[in-house]
Amino acid sequence: MEKFINFPVLFLAAAVSLLIGFIWYHPKVFGTVWMRETGMTMDDGKKPNMALIFSLVYIYSVFIAFIMCFITVHQMGALGMIGGPEFIDKAEPSYGQFISDYGTAFRTFKHGALHGFMTGLLFVLPIVAINSLFEKRSWKYILVTGFYWVIVCMLMGGIVCGWSPDGFHLT
Repeated sequence: MEKFINFPVLFLAAAVSLLIGFIWYHPKVFGTVWMRETGMTMDDGKKPNMALIFSLVYIYSVFIAFIMCFITVHQMGALGMIGGPEFIDKAEPSYGQFISDYGTAFRTFKHGALHGFMTGLLFVLPIVAINSLFEKRSWKYILVTGFYWVIVCMLMGGIVCGWSPDGFHLT
């Protein structure tokens, strides 16, 4: 599994949610709209323990970046077919040949970003929308929050997929 999951890169990808969040929710981007739609003010944002909130956001983002490895790196499917990393020594020779032939196929930022975008748009955005509809949130809120996650998933997917064992590949 270490061959397909680069943990330092995974931790880097997790930081994307914080970086994009600082930009996306800035008052000059979508922050003012988001605050209006949630009924929050700038003063409300200063009350909670922001260090705790940012720490938890990062931890949850590590979880998301981890699952993005499985979504964007197709070689993880081959590993799953043999039962996981603990069965590599018992795998049929065809597994080794497959990894030899296709070990870095589709391991690019562009490919991972495509799968991340599709995950964000077709999986995460609907979850945000469903919860928001039951919470009686506005469509503005749904779009601002949902597309934040589409962008984050796209970038996370690109980073974890593009950083293959032989280096980073943009295209």
